[in-house]
Amino acid sequence: MRLTRRVRLAGVALAASALVLTACSGGSDDEGSGDASDAIISVNGSEPENPLIPTATNETGGGNPIQNLFAGLVAYNADGSTTNEVAESIESDDATLWTVTLNDGWTFTDGTPVTAESFVNAWNYGADPANAQLNAYFFYPIEGTTEEGNTPEGVSTISGLTVVDESTFTIQLKKPESDFPLRLGYSAYFPLPEAAYGPDGKITAEYGERPIGNGPYMLSESGWEHDVQISMVTNPDYEGARTPANGGLTFKFYADLDAAYTDLVGGDLDVLDTVPDSALATFETDDVQAFNDPGSVFQSFTIPETLPHFSGEEGKLRRQAISYAINREEVTDKIFDGTRTPASDFTAPVLDGWSEEVEGNEVLTFDEEKAQELWAEADAISPWTGSFQIAYNTDGGHKAWVDATTNQIKNALDIDSSGAPYATFDELRAKVNDNTITTAFRTGWQADYPSMLNYLGPLYGTGAGSNDGEYTNPEFDTTIADAASTEGDDRYALIEDAQAILFTDLPAIPLWYSNIAAAAATDVDNVEFTWQNLPDYYKITK
Repeated sequence: MRLTRRVRLAGVALAASALVLTACSGGSDDEGSGDASDAIISVNGSEPENPLIPTATNETGGGNPIQNLFAGLVAYNADGSTTNEVAESIESDDATLWTVTLNDGWTFTDGTPVTAESFVNAWNYGADPANAQLNAYFFYPIEGTTEEGNTPEGVSTISGLTVVDESTFTIQLKKPESDFPLRLGYSAYFPLPEAAYGPDGKITAEYGERPIGNGPYMLSESGWEHDVQISMVTNPDYEGARTPANGGLTFKFYADLDAAYTDLVGGDLDVLDTVPDSALATFETDDVQAFNDPGSVFQSFTIPETLPHFSGEEGKLRRQAISYAINREEVTDKIFDGTRTPASDFTAPVLDGWSEEVEGNEVLTFDEEKAQELWAEADAISPWTGSFQIAYNTDGGHKAWVDATTNQIKNALDIDSSGAPYATFDELRAKVNDNTITTAFRTGWQADYPSMLNYLGPLYGTGAGSNDGEYTNPEFDTTIADAASTEGDDRYALIEDAQAILFTDLPAIPLWYSNIAAAAATDVDNVEFTWQNLPDYYKITK
């Protein structure tokens, strides 16, 4: 899932990634009676980029609330293992035809039942190109979708999905994928109630503002207050694996992380999942609970091939030169006080099968002489003109590292290089999404489900919803598809092969992995960070 702001890492190992009331669903925003089970826990968040629709959300501003407002077929535990949630069983004899049987008694917060059609209809909607849903790529493994995950033009249903009865449906995949159930806790696969759809079969704007879900929480009466916060209370009918120990959650939106940290220290925020740069040197001794552990968030920046001098062989040479020009160890030490680890691949070191020995990853080392040599080779194809900039959102705490990185590029390559600030994440993403951005731009990834494949296919697969640079390489696509249908060491070998292709093309420039550099107020208890570097929200009490 795309990061809306700089995220810290969770120190756990592998495994993966609204509800609104209808006109009368209950709940208030007050702090409760004083019991831990009544307390509303305030956490930092950001204004969602899109409506709160699971298949339309691929960034953390909307994704984190959605994960708490809905329940999927499986739920992810803090250590990355999975637990069946809405599903009673997910079974297959050949890893190609999967049969899903639902548990009895699940309802949405409007009282309607969660059925097999609730899932199948939502998935069909998410894969229909007429609906332009950002998570269409996640349906690509299912028979009857195109390479972009969409259903073919003019087709509104996925042929590989079949409703057997009210509590059973089958999923026919294009090829065997033994870990397919692992991804089914990600929000793209959440169910939707009939109330989500209007007379034309489209999800209504009203639903996107106040979705009806089936998760541990539901929106409070105030719900989503744009540019302020999203408030939710517990769902009294929820009986899944994530029963809340508190009375609700409030995702408070901050324009910058310094303000959030000030609120935390001052008692106006309970949990902050990302400590600002300004506090990294002191937060472990400040009057807060500090967390600093290895994690799974991957940080990079993307240079679109559409930019002048960055297409074809010239573009490959310039990307490699820029990568060699960056001293990642210096940035992680001086800017992040050791709360980042220089990257050695495109995934994350807490995942099964990870290796720091990937062919081609020497391009991530700092080598000024090599950078200049490659830049000169590119100049021989077409002399460099202009400046090199990295766009970033100032509400996410990125200025310091962007300034440091572009200064290194400037000094190593003797070119004009600087940051290109945007006031908000939404403003930056609007330029990226409509392909009007004219610079490189910062990117990052928080895994949706616990697999290295989730760091690769959704970001660099042809037509994938989070492929911001519109990268395409048929050899990479084939290798990733083969890895998905292979098990054990053979799978990991194919993943390394796929990454070797990326290290040649560099559709993104890997930078570092974030640690969990997070904090909680001193009166908050049971704060645990997950494999996704996120708080296990439902466990928190105060």
